[in-house]
Amino acid sequence: MYKRRLTPTLLSLLIIFSLVLAACGGGSTSAPAEESAAPAEDTAEEAAAPAEEAAEEEGALGSTLIGTIEGPEIITDESQFPTEFHQAPMFDEMSDLPAVADRLPVPSDLLVIQPVHEIGKYGGTWRRGFTGPGDGQNGHRVAGGDRFVFWDAENFPEVVPNLAKSWEVNEGGREIILHLREGVKWSDGEPFTSADAMFWFDHMYMNSDLVPVRSAFFDVDAGATMEAPDEYTLRFTFPFENSLFLEVLGSSVNVFGGQAIFGNTGMGGFAPAHYLEQFHPDFVDQADLDAVVAEEGFDNWVNLFKDKNTWASNPDLPVLTPWKTANPITTDNWVLERNPYYYGVDTEGNQLPYIDRISMTLAENLEVLNLRAIAGEYDYQARHISLANLPVLLENAEQGGYTVSLDPAQHGADGAMQINMSYEADAEVAKWLHTTDFRRALSLAVDRNKINEIIFLGIGVPGSAVVAESSPFNPGPEYRELWSPAEPDFEQANQMLDDLGLTEKDSEGFRLRTDNGERLIITMPSVPAFIQFTQIGELVKEDWAQIGIFLNVVEQERTLTENQRGANELQIFLWQNDGTDELYLYPFHALPVANNSGTGPAIGDWFASNGASGIEPTDPKVIEVLDLFRQGLQGTPDDRITIGQQIWEIITDEVWTIGTVGQSGAFMGVRVAKNNMGNIPSRQFNIQAGQTPNISRPSTFYFTDAE
Repeated sequence: MYKRRLTPTLLSLLIIFSLVLAACGGGSTSAPAEESAAPAEDTAEEAAAPAEEAAEEEGALGSTLIGTIEGPEIITDESQFPTEFHQAPMFDEMSDLPAVADRLPVPSDLLVIQPVHEIGKYGGTWRRGFTGPGDGQNGHRVAGGDRFVFWDAENFPEVVPNLAKSWEVNEGGREIILHLREGVKWSDGEPFTSADAMFWFDHMYMNSDLVPVRSAFFDVDAGATMEAPDEYTLRFTFPFENSLFLEVLGSSVNVFGGQAIFGNTGMGGFAPAHYLEQFHPDFVDQADLDAVVAEEGFDNWVNLFKDKNTWASNPDLPVLTPWKTANPITTDNWVLERNPYYYGVDTEGNQLPYIDRISMTLAENLEVLNLRAIAGEYDYQARHISLANLPVLLENAEQGGYTVSLDPAQHGADGAMQINMSYEADAEVAKWLHTTDFRRALSLAVDRNKINEIIFLGIGVPGSAVVAESSPFNPGPEYRELWSPAEPDFEQANQMLDDLGLTEKDSEGFRLRTDNGERLIITMPSVPAFIQFTQIGELVKEDWAQIGIFLNVVEQERTLTENQRGANELQIFLWQNDGTDELYLYPFHALPVANNSGTGPAIGDWFASNGASGIEPTDPKVIEVLDLFRQGLQGTPDDRITIGQQIWEIITDEVWTIGTVGQSGAFMGVRVAKNNMGNIPSRQFNIQAGQTPNISRPSTFYFTDAE
């Protein structure tokens, strides 16, 4: 276990944001911002000193944007549990609904949350924007969090109780026992017990039709087991000391990442057996099931089952989340309404959530979504808010009645070109993508300073995809610029390509394929989401033209791109590499360990299936890294840090991902919150594993003017 360190990078960000504010006409006489945590090294303190002085000179205006980490607290002392309970007024008229005390767990098993600032008020509709059916995470990240354990909002990566009230770790992690809360109910009032977890394990996870490739994080083929000794106990065993497993349970790793996010893939860790059995051949006559499949318009029972277990689109699905889908994501207005059986309360016995419903309005594109945010039409939104619009957001904040906050992240690349090491469709292109010096040449020929200035307002950190220096997995500061200089080195890149034999060019100066003499074209799709990926791609296209490489940037819808990635059809996947700062909890943007890994989905298939499917790697470095990753999964916390550093050394030197600019906070770090929203933390951990803002328990957000 380790604690994150907040480094001088944060102070430099404060200074830069001060300048941004000043450019917008802002002013302040507030005291300089204090560091959130002391630097770990004396040299860091020395480096921070000039930054502190500069911050004082600028009035620390940036402190209004980047606050101090804070969040709600999970109360585990039963003597502090409330004994009287209250419900939202919208339930008062529902005569068929049991009393609130009867909808909650037994008194000793309540999930009690102390809000970050104060007890809230009931009521209101939380307005947000979303971009369509491929934007399911928009709802997951604010209304999900249905996991056995979750994260301490102020002390990531420490875990706290959630669906499980407590746990035991025996034999160093060879056995882990979860004690579930007695009396938790699904949103339709049916009890949630260990039987729902075992239904998932026996009839979903172990069903090869539903889950063709199981997870390396819970490898039953290697000896992992799961059983239920009684209604409220789950027992997991492993053939090694699994010191990572509790963190896996809390993270967004698919196998135990909750029904809301992963139910439609057959993953998640539990499922409502009483509802889903009617769609499963283990429980109903095949002929009857086939009739339902045909009636619902599906090709087979698997697709029917997954559709019925899709949190974002099935209003009939029983769930455990604070809100549940009322109007599906496939419409122009995705609506979530409070779950009357949610098992969480505040310290005064008010059943959560405070807010009645969440209404997400479809935005035709990111420009429209950002314009609505600037106009103050959203109550709380970070997803898809563009960092490039920061000056305009600040300029319009008073008129729009909102506050802008920034949550910097630690992943290394907010624009990451993930190279497919398992690509095969075009043998000539595959040959070059799988050649180390070709990838290095491409990386050398990226003008990262230009991208930083144009896309990230100059506040990001140019360089490779390596995790931030404040991460324990960072192998050293020299890896930031390894094959990834801030200023492009076109001369060296051209020489490297010439040395590889790519010397023939067409009349426009682009290099020719060695198999047929035609122009060598690399294709990279971009998705219009979160960050200006298409603009990043076009800037890289200009740079690569300087070394004779033609880059075809194709903007397309996210679901299509993800489907192509899973089918091993992409050459390069342009995205960001969030989650890689927690290498063992979300490795998919760094390593080919699953079929959603941009650096080699077919290799990821092979890795996750223990060789049963996918493509076996032949590159010695890929083989070495996958072996190291397995060692890390089974190692001690200290082992994981040492091995993680080794992995990042190889990833960065081999350039499986070409980084551009990172640590800017551009990915979900620009928050717009209306001034009447309460219990909004001044800063939160911006992390994939915590599904930000879920780590801040949005069930405790409220409207201060609610009546």
